[in-house]
Amino acid sequence: MKINEALKNYSLVPTRYQNVGNVSIATTNEGKYVFKDQKVNLKILDYLKSRNFDYMPKFINDIHNDEYQITEYVSSFDIPKERQILDLITLVALLHSKTTHYKEVEPNYYEEIYEDIDANLNYLYGYYTDIITLIESKVFMSPSEYLLARNINVMYDSIDACKENLETWHDLVKDKRKRRDVVLHNNLKLDHFIRNESSFLVSWDKAKIGSPVFDLYKLYRNHALDFDFGDILKEYENSYPLTDDEKKLLITLISMPPLIEFKGSELEMCKKISHEIDIMYKTIRLTTKTA
Repeated sequence: MKINEALKNYSLVPTRYQNVGNVSIATTNEGKYVFKDQKVNLKILDYLKSRNFDYMPKFINDIHNDEYQITEYVSSFDIPKERQILDLITLVALLHSKTTHYKEVEPNYYEEIYEDIDANLNYLYGYYTDIITLIESKVFMSPSEYLLARNINVMYDSIDACKENLETWHDLVKDKRKRRDVVLHNNLKLDHFIRNESSFLVSWDKAKIGSPVFDLYKLYRNHALDFDFGDILKEYENSYPLTDDEKKLLITLISMPPLIEFKGSELEMCKKISHEIDIMYKTIRLTTKTA
């Protein structure tokens, strides 16, 4: 269905459109509205409503029957990003608090997670060993190859730290038979947060149920170099403390080196490698404080 037809179903007459990412902002006779294809998990939205979590723009259409969603357009105050990120994490803590529930798990549940992470770490070790062997065999290295070779030890150090933290996490959970789950926004970043008289999270397309650790991990990956994550984590835990095993899993995940593929131009590769190395050095400083 075209946007104008969908809006007219709700007596809205569009006069102007603006495309922003995968959404359209429509100016109508009744004000501004946001239109996008329906991708959100409706069961999760219903669950959020049952838990009195309504910190999202109001839907004006019947999302249970329409193939699209129309929400009120909400503008954001111009406030410093350092304040925004703390307001965001406070809202995330509220989301997790309101949706906390515990689930029985199979005896091998944590063992499978352990084996999966351990296999990923072994693969990364082999991957970077093969790459550095190839690079060091060359007479002349490209700038991106030299950048990686010069910092390869941070890759190995991070893998070793992950291995150690993973073993500690495994010791903490090997006898557990329950897990703590919450609703995860699952795509946390400042672009998906609005702050005015209230606070709102938008873009719930990837929302799912899981450990609170994964929202924190994704927020870190999106903003690791932008803010002091130690302050963000402290603000979060003021309202919703992590358990010891959740903290150790979070440290393990954020410490895991990314798999950097040599694709793209030399300039793009230099930027990519430099960015990831900066995150790893910052992560080492962070985890040294929080371990």
